Amino acid sequence: MSVIDDIDIERPKTRRWSPGNLGWGVLSFAGGIGLWWLATLAGLSELPSPAAVLRRAVELALDGQLWGDMYASLRRVLIGFALGSVLAVPVGFLMGWYRIARAVIDPWIQFFRVIPPLAIIPLAIVTMGIDETPKIFVIFLAAFLSAVVSTYQGVVSVDRTYINAARVLGANDGTIFARVVIPASTPFILVGFRIGLGSAWATVVAAELIAAQSGLGFRMQQAQLYYDLPTIFVSLVAIGVLGLIMDRIVVRIEERLTHWQERV
Repeated sequence: MSVIDDIDIERPKTRRWSPGNLGWGVLSFAGGIGLWWLATLAGLSELPSPAAVLRRAVELALDGQLWGDMYASLRRVLIGFALGSVLAVPVGFLMGWYRIARAVIDPWIQFFRVIPPLAIIPLAIVTMGIDETPKIFVIFLAAFLSAVVSTYQGVVSVDRTYINAARVLGANDGTIFARVVIPASTPFILVGFRIGLGSAWATVVAAELIAAQSGLGFRMQQAQLYYDLPTIFVSLVAIGVLGLIMDRIVVRIEERLTHWQERV
């Protein structure tokens, strides 16, 4: 038995969402809804009550309109986010590993980062038409820019000590990249995915407000014309729930892939 085997090493905790954490989260949501209900009951706000929003949600769900809008928005987000993330990872690795690639690509990344994807929507509609292509493109752009920067930052943040140690042990560049750089960059990549998801949902709602015939953003625009606040709230809640579920999925994937990382 080695000396290391005799040492009691505290293993990193990998569970972020224990039953206790879930209970606090549910309690937090319940408290927020309670405050909302009290504000409307006391006449302190012109917002619809939670009961009115729930009734409207049931009506929209029963006639199928809510499910259709959720499917349309979710489909656009998933396609644009998947395309943007898949392309961002190799581009980010390329920028971080090769200085020439960084010098060539980074100015373009920074140029498009300062241009809000919402500002590109009119140009995308004019050049790509009014079908699904421009909506998916702007979502792709928002997700790509978030993920590529995080991936690049993950590569350049790898501790040089690990790379030098691998070289001393005889590892070539391919082995170092696969066994050192990629694992060390994974937490950064997944953080970029989470940020990209938020950008994707914000972008799809804006795109549907401008040019769409379905989707949660489109439904909010139509409800605005008739001052239908319960329908607007139903769409907002649906976006929040879908976004939260997708974020929790990415968090669970992160916990699986980075179980070796120490956590607070």
